Amino acid sequence: MPDIDVRALGATLDAQARTDALSGVISLDVDADIVFAAAYGMADRAHGIPNTVDTRFAMASASKAFTAAAVWSLVDDGTLRLDTPVRDILRADLPLIDDGVTIEHLLSHTSGIGDYLDEESDWEVDDYILTVPVHELAETEAFVRAVDGQPQKFPPGERFSYCNGGYIVLAIVAERASGVPFHDLVGARVFAPAGLERTGYLRIDELPGDAAQGYLYESPESLRTNILHMPVRGNGDGGAFTTVADMSRFWRALVDGKIISSESVTQMTAPRNVAEEDNMRYGMGVYIDLEAPGLDLVGYDAGVSISSRFDAESRFTATVISNTPEGAWGIARTFRRALGL
Repeated sequence: MPDIDVRALGATLDAQARTDALSGVISLDVDADIVFAAAYGMADRAHGIPNTVDTRFAMASASKAFTAAAVWSLVDDGTLRLDTPVRDILRADLPLIDDGVTIEHLLSHTSGIGDYLDEESDWEVDDYILTVPVHELAETEAFVRAVDGQPQKFPPGERFSYCNGGYIVLAIVAERASGVPFHDLVGARVFAPAGLERTGYLRIDELPGDAAQGYLYESPESLRTNILHMPVRGNGDGGAFTTVADMSRFWRALVDGKIISSESVTQMTAPRNVAEEDNMRYGMGVYIDLEAPGLDLVGYDAGVSISSRFDAESRFTATVISNTPEGAWGIARTFRRALGL
């Protein structure tokens, strides 16, 4: 990490948050020592419940890292191999997926499979884009229908193309190969060893009092939530809920080898492709700075935006989570400018 006054950075981000009227939380810490943490806006607008630094927020695609870590743990114990063809486990399901697609292709977004939520298509965050009723998308096998029928876009391994559906397929494969329901698998293989006691796949139609509602629009007067736009319970491609403190715990547990082997950490966090649209590189479960060594997770969806960055050398974690789709981005841009990224 560049030589920077972290406390001054906190003040800069606080000013940006107030300018942006952020609804969410910002946290900066060095090896769990909190340097700056502040909450803004409302977790529940209708009932006037404010966000706090301990509020649980949806993570959207940032929780792909949990899926990746769970899959890597299955590689560690020999249940899966990076070169395992997913067809061996899918059998007759999802027949449009090329027979050459492997676990490695899915982890690295190089599978070429068609995406049920295509990042390259023209859609707005408040569109109704799911083809399966959202209330039916609670368990992993229900997503087979959601990702089915998507033609292969290009041969596996040809290039990088971010694919939400690929991580749903990873969840299906992990569940079938291990014999353990996906949510339980992630709980046992990722959350428990990392000490993530306040992270989990919550149903958005019965959120507990310490979780933020996801709002479609930035205006604090709007009460429209994302409940009809998202799977009722997140799965392999996103949708877990977490806190800023648990994000820091996850980063440290991951690089310290508490979740997966050190060899797997090295492979998971090694740059493999350039994600040009994000101006970053990608490994096999996390983003990496384009030139610096920082590890990044981002998530964007209806009622959700998150950016979290970890520097393994300095043990510095910076996270902003918002319960609106655009809330995190002004803070994330200001942070990256401050670090010269």
